[in-house]
Amino acid sequence: MQNIILFDPEARKHLLPLAATRPVGEFRLGILTLREKWERLFRAPVSYITQDYLQNRYPIHIGSDNLVINACIVPDQAAYSLFRTLQTGQALIRHDELLAVRLDEAQFELLVSDEALGNLDGRNLEDDAPITVFSRLWQLNSLNAQALLHDFDLLTRGRKSQPLSDTNRVIGPHPVFLEEGAKAECCVFQTTNGPIYIGKNAEIMEGCLLRGPIAVCDQAVLKMGAKIYGPTTIGPGCKVGGEVARTILFANSNKAHDGFLGDSVIGAWCNFGADSNNSNLKNNYSEVRLWDYAEERFAKTGEQFCGLFMGDHSKCAINTSFNTGTVVGVFANLYGAGFHRNFVPDFSWGGPEAGYRTYRFDEAREVAQAVMARRGKELTELDQAILSRIFADTAVFRTWEKNA
Repeated sequence: MQNIILFDPEARKHLLPLAATRPVGEFRLGILTLREKWERLFRAPVSYITQDYLQNRYPIHIGSDNLVINACIVPDQAAYSLFRTLQTGQALIRHDELLAVRLDEAQFELLVSDEALGNLDGRNLEDDAPITVFSRLWQLNSLNAQALLHDFDLLTRGRKSQPLSDTNRVIGPHPVFLEEGAKAECCVFQTTNGPIYIGKNAEIMEGCLLRGPIAVCDQAVLKMGAKIYGPTTIGPGCKVGGEVARTILFANSNKAHDGFLGDSVIGAWCNFGADSNNSNLKNNYSEVRLWDYAEERFAKTGEQFCGLFMGDHSKCAINTSFNTGTVVGVFANLYGAGFHRNFVPDFSWGGPEAGYRTYRFDEAREVAQAVMARRGKELTELDQAILSRIFADTAVFRTWEKNA
């Protein structure tokens, strides 16, 4: 069996803070994570070449026949068909960027040597080759619609949906697919623009309005009266209420109350207080700039609609307001009236009125342990080591520490 290995390219630095706590292959896009898509396409196990502090949590497995793939490639049938034709020792390259290479166990050491890679049988792809690569946070939103359609087909082809209760109303030509244990009553499913997928043991409470394409993943909950505009992904274990549009929530994050969340990507274990809102469009309709960790500045996105990008374990109190194009790092705890900064560093505590201080590591760890225990999960020693490294690496952005 072919062994699949995903490697984090240099672009990973532009995908912080979401890439701070996970390899890029663990990003959720569509219904599945990138890893899960590759596993289903190749019917083979997937492991990672990632950052040193993440590698113990996500160990690499080297086999006798290894297909090594750039983790920022969107998995689809076109990419699968191209990569599966690679011969041992052959690489695919575009604009001097490695897309994929097939190596036997003895050749694997070539991957860490630029000079040795030059000796491979390299094949340069043209710009119009059917391979989609992302390198910036905001691109996840624009790619989610097609990813939802791809994953819906991948997961449901040849299968029959669980029955949908006749208390619901379906409008449009695309299907609504329910996995085992999914529940929905007295809801409206509008599928004119795409299908709606309801995962195992997920619940759509009474009065919800959904416009596809949408995925409500395993054990996720939509609270009563939620209004969800696609393309939107509600990741496993998430609880969502209010109004959500064109957004991805990775897993186990809560926006359970009224308030608006749009054109955003939210990591895992985040929580939004009641009536919290984000802006996704500037008053003058101009291009949005977004904080880029790699460039240490606000970079042009080319986008008019751009919302909130929040790292794992960050939380905000009731009535919190986020401006257009805001990046919040890992483990921020935010509150107060007025708009927060457009970039809130990792391990920040505070708000516009009181200012910000450092969220002490021991405080953050205790909260994470309590939050995860409520879901039957554990903050392992490996997890704590990752968070400790992020705490140290991001101190440079907590400028108040220098002034103290």
